[in-house]
Amino acid sequence: MMFLGQLNTLVVKKKVEFGVYLDGLHWGDILLPRRYVPLDAEVGSSVSVFLYLDSEDQLIATTEKPLVMVGQVAQLKVVASTKVGAFLNWGLKKDLLVPFSEQHLPMQLDYSYLVYCYVDRSNRIVASSKLDKFIGKTTPSYQPGDEVHIMVTEPTELGYKAVVDHQHWGVLYKDQVFKPLRRGYTTKAFINKVRADGKIDLLLEKPGYQKTLSIADQILQKLTAANGELPLSDKSEPEAIYAAFGVSKKVFKQAIGGLMKDGKISIEPQKIVLKQS
Repeated sequence: MMFLGQLNTLVVKKKVEFGVYLDGLHWGDILLPRRYVPLDAEVGSSVSVFLYLDSEDQLIATTEKPLVMVGQVAQLKVVASTKVGAFLNWGLKKDLLVPFSEQHLPMQLDYSYLVYCYVDRSNRIVASSKLDKFIGKTTPSYQPGDEVHIMVTEPTELGYKAVVDHQHWGVLYKDQVFKPLRRGYTTKAFINKVRADGKIDLLLEKPGYQKTLSIADQILQKLTAANGELPLSDKSEPEAIYAAFGVSKKVFKQAIGGLMKDGKISIEPQKIVLKQS
C-alpha cells in the first residue's frame, strides 16, 4: 500500500531523458525527476521516495526527505502569506500550506509554528497549528519504561506539555526537568504512567535499577579522574547534579547510596570520596 505524504518504496518501471517512471500500481506511473534519481537506479530496482503533489497538483516523487511527513508534528517557518493561507518551508521545492481555517492564531511571516501535517478532503498535503484536532485521538498502548520520541509544545503549571510519538499528549513534570525547554525541542523520553484519560506522564531518564547502575559507573569513573573526590553529595542542588550527570537528584542519591553500601565511597556533607581498595 502506498501513502501520500510519506516514504514509499517503489520499483523503477521506465527510464526517460528527464528521469524515471516508478510503478505506482493503481495510482499509475509516477515521475521521479532526473535530479533525484539515484546513480544505481535501473529498471526493476527499488527506490525509497516521498510522494507529494507538485505546483500543478500532479503526483510526483522525490528522494529528498521533508522536515515533516503526513501524520507528524514539526516546527516550521512561515515563508509566505497569501490570500489562501500561510506557506511553510518544509524542505521541498513546493511549500506547505496552512489554510486560514487551520491556524490556531494568525501566522506571521518569518515566525515558526508547531504544526501537524495531514491530507485534507481535497487530497492535498496541508498542515494545521490546531494540534488538539489531531493529537490524543487514539488510546496509548505503552508500558512503563518504554522509550518514546517527544516534542515540547508549551510550559504549564505542572511542567511542560509534549507531543508523544506524534500522536499523544504527555507531561514532563517540573521535578524531572532541570533546564528550560524551548517550544519545538525534541528528545527521547520514557513512559512513567499512562493515565485513565489517555494522557501520559513522562520521564527524561529511564526508570529502574539499570539506570541507577549506569550512573553509579559514571560516578566511579569521574571520581577516579578527579583524584578520588567530587564536590557533590546528597545535599547538593538538583541543578548541579543534573549538570554533572544528566539525572535527577533522586537517581543520584540512589546511586551514591548503593556505592556507599558496597564500601566504594564515603558521603560527606559537601562531597563524595572514593575509598581506596
